Amino acid sequence: QVQLAESGGGLVQPGGSLRLSCVASRIPFSTYTMSWYRQAPGKERELVAVTSGYDGSTDYADSVKGRFTISRDNAKNKLYLEMTSLKPEDTAVYLCKAVGYGMHYWGKGTLVTVSS
Repeated sequence: QVQLAESGGGLVQPGGSLRLSCVASRIPFSTYTMSWYRQAPGKERELVAVTSGYDGSTDYADSVKGRFTISRDNAKNKLYLEMTSLKPEDTAVYLCKAVGYGMHYWGKGTLVTVSS
């Protein structure tokens, strides 16, 4: 059974930083396109950042460009999201998603709260 497990969320002050992790099991991780999404209360789920399993290229939502960095360690089956200059509007549950071979899988998410 495929599993994606996020960690690293928590409470942080505006302007602060956090690093999220997602560990994947039972998939050929290096070949999957991996993404971070987020969902704030009362809002739709939105794509934050994505990294290709084909060439490692990355893309970001305009709202996080220059502040967030997505990366992956294929040897450890891990996906990361480095978040800096956090704003209250970044508050959300952050979820990782794996896509490949016509399948997609979601983690359960980790809560990030940005508040003073």
